[in-house]
Amino acid sequence: MAGILVAVFWAILVSFLAVALARLAQTLKATTKLVADVTEQAVPLLADASATVRSAQTQIDRVDAIASDVQEVASNASALSSTVASTFGGPLVKVAAFGYGVRRALGGRKEDVPAKAPRRTVIVGRTIPAARRKRNRRGERD
Repeated sequence: MAGILVAVFWAILVSFLAVALARLAQTLKATTKLVADVTEQAVPLLADASATVRSAQTQIDRVDAIASDVQEVASNASALSSTVASTFGGPLVKVAAFGYGVRRALGGRKEDVPAKAPRRTVIVGRTIPAARRKRNRRGERD
């Protein structure tokens, strides 16, 4: 009787192992198929990524060339503006100062005469300043 029980137990164990091995074989087949599909899709993706990186490197090289050209133009513009300022700046300042002096001389303004005090209006114990008048170029009231 013990032998029959051991044989039945052994048969049940072998059948469970056979089912487990069959499922393991199916899982391995599915995994193999999945890896093959991923490989088929990954190779073109890697090729596209490589092409994109090469294209980006080309664009970066172009941008670098443009940036160096812009830097050169900026330095040339700076040199030109300093040259123009040194060439025309001094004479223009002298002409402007001369024109200012001529205007002051022809204007006949006397510096010794003090300006009039602004008028104020008193209303019920409060003083209200006079309306603002236009100022001339020297900052004095007209």
